[in-house]
Amino acid sequence: MDFPNLPFEPAPSASMDAASFSGLVRRTYADLIPDLRGIGPLEAAHATTILALRHATGVVIAGDRRATEGYTIAHRTIKKVFSTDRWSAVAIAGTAGPAIEMTKLFQTELEHYEKIEGERLSLEGQANKLSQMIRANLPLAMQGLVVVPIFAGFDERQGVGRIFKYDVTGGRFEESDFSAEGSGGRDARASIKKRYRVNINRDEALKVALEALFDASEEDVGTGGPDVLRKIYPNIASISEEGFVEIPDDEIAPLFQDLLTERAASPRTDSEEKVPGADGPVA
Repeated sequence: MDFPNLPFEPAPSASMDAASFSGLVRRTYADLIPDLRGIGPLEAAHATTILALRHATGVVIAGDRRATEGYTIAHRTIKKVFSTDRWSAVAIAGTAGPAIEMTKLFQTELEHYEKIEGERLSLEGQANKLSQMIRANLPLAMQGLVVVPIFAGFDERQGVGRIFKYDVTGGRFEESDFSAEGSGGRDARASIKKRYRVNINRDEALKVALEALFDASEEDVGTGGPDVLRKIYPNIASISEEGFVEIPDDEIAPLFQDLLTERAASPRTDSEEKVPGADGPVA
């Protein structure tokens, strides 16, 4: 019987919720779950920049496509945005392998809960569940296998899009407007701040997300920008009352061309890129 790698769930206790899939597997097939606590530091592929921002009818969640191993590009087309159910999604940053496995287990947990309880877990409950899984991954994170996702979705009860970010210990924080994580997260957040407005529409939010990832790729070596030659564009999805919709490349490509045209029409001068009065780069 084949089960996924499950290092992300705490050891079972008497009070464990019966609706937990990984809890069920641990109780029934404990011998099939590997113990990874003794693994030393590893060289593994890292997913880099992810972001999410609210718009008038929901949220946009996005990620670049590059994975790196040190100074090497490990993968040019890695997927970083995954639907977790019809109205929610997670974007991954950190060590790619554990992040993808955690996402798969998270999807299974939500499906299992719905089958056992007969209803969907609330968006708040989903955010809490992901927090528990990240916290359980802390021993591996201390060995370098860090997983730091962004979780976003449309809250049917409140009728709004919501964004949750996490730290390596599983701490959960809700962002009111936007968030960006990963090696290019700081540059992406700075870019979003320039363009973001409360209650922007979906199409404007797509442009802001694309521009933020492009700006991050200009400053951060680990972030991959849109590659017109290879036709590689960021993973971008929108979540609203209608559900999760992945934006196809043929819709992203013209948005990127518009961005390039806009930049070409008003290029920055050397004086705009330097500190006034400085003769060279600032140390």
